[in-house]
Amino acid sequence: MHTATGGTPACPERGRARRLAAQLADMIPGAATIRVSLTEPGSVWPQPYTVAKDALGHRLELNRTTSSTAARWVMRVWPEEDWSEPHTLDLATAELTAGARSAAERGR
Repeated sequence: MHTATGGTPACPERGRARRLAAQLADMIPGAATIRVSLTEPGSVWPQPYTVAKDALGHRLELNRTTSSTAARWVMRVWPEEDWSEPHTLDLATAELTAGARSAAERGR
């Protein structure tokens, strides 16, 4: 890995977020956003969970493994976030927003 002056990584955290968004877009074809939370429907205990939506806001079906894996990846890139509330990752911009509703769901 290349480093910038002073020994800090030349690839900022923003690059890491963009790489993750690209990987998730490949893993979940057609997804525009993913909503990550610790509240899986039907689960009593906290469980990493993902809801993926396409550009029109239609929910995409995910199997349990994909849902859990995507959520864990996002949580690892942003460990400082308060995961007691859902967060939405826009796969086009690699921007993470806190809250149950994303900008797309609010009608931008």
